[in-house]
Amino acid sequence: MTYRRTLLGLMGGALVGAASFGAAPAFAQDVTLRLHHFLSAQANVPMHILDVWADNVEAASDGRIKVDRFPSMQLGGTPGELYDQAASGTADVIWTVVGLTPGRFPSTEVFELPFMVSDARAASYAYWKMYEEAMQEEFSDVKMIGTWVHGPGVIHSADPVEQPSDLAGMKLRGPSRLTVQLLESLGATPVGMPIAQSPEAISKGVIDGAVMPWEVAPSLRIPELVENHTEFDGNMLYTVTFVLAMNQARYDGLPDDLKAVIDDNSGLEFSVFAGGTQQDYDAPGREMAEELGNNIITIGADAVADWVDLSAPIYERWVADMSERGKDGQAMIDRARELMAEYATTN
Repeated sequence: MTYRRTLLGLMGGALVGAASFGAAPAFAQDVTLRLHHFLSAQANVPMHILDVWADNVEAASDGRIKVDRFPSMQLGGTPGELYDQAASGTADVIWTVVGLTPGRFPSTEVFELPFMVSDARAASYAYWKMYEEAMQEEFSDVKMIGTWVHGPGVIHSADPVEQPSDLAGMKLRGPSRLTVQLLESLGATPVGMPIAQSPEAISKGVIDGAVMPWEVAPSLRIPELVENHTEFDGNMLYTVTFVLAMNQARYDGLPDDLKAVIDDNSGLEFSVFAGGTQQDYDAPGREMAEELGNNIITIGADAVADWVDLSAPIYERWVADMSERGKDGQAMIDRARELMAEYATTN
């Protein structure tokens, strides 16, 4: 399976995926898979990643697999229950934020450490490699399809944030355990909630803003709700880990040729495609804020040191936490950095 993007795809949303299994005859539909997630169908991830995956699976199976898509939690439950829906078979395939179940998949948090990641493709490459090397036990009850991260996390706020002290007392939505710790270390008051709840919470004054990548902000109307956006040069303030996972029994029950279709649409190449696609769609999100005349603040490399220093204790706590779990956190940090550098030098 080759996942690739054209310039037309980046600007207009047309993504091209190609798969070939020879001139097999068409079959009647054999399998229907229910794909469940928490975003609206019009958001970037469903349109430009999940739909691409589903369309490629349908095409590669000559129509024998049909993927029904259920956005916005239409099959019921909460975003935090999505992983268990895949494990139990309530849904056949799910896409979710790993951090919605804090501490349950600790190894993935290596990519959520502050100022750890500089490129989503490199981090998604490293994430899949490390999943294959040492994370499979944590996800043993599902068939893993893809693992990736988004582009740079941005602070979207009612008041401008130019230095850490500007965050004092500011209530900000945080997406994961480590991001909550990061916001606390910077002086903010973190509020954990699913991303889809952020717009209402901002409009009602429950929170003063949220941290999220540019990519998802337009679909949530964030640039219309706040006027200030703080981004960082160099390494990302934070990022979040995702998984696209399938019910293991559902996969095991497929005939071998249809298992091959799933396998050919899973893994390293798809993960890099997914992370890179999210990162590429940061640009239109930023442009929306610019068109609205919003205030975009960029923390340059010379000023970011204060932010890095304040977040440094998170690394120490995380390594200690991993040690208590019988894991070598520092070795995971070193391996993640090694693999991200490997991607950067070979791509």
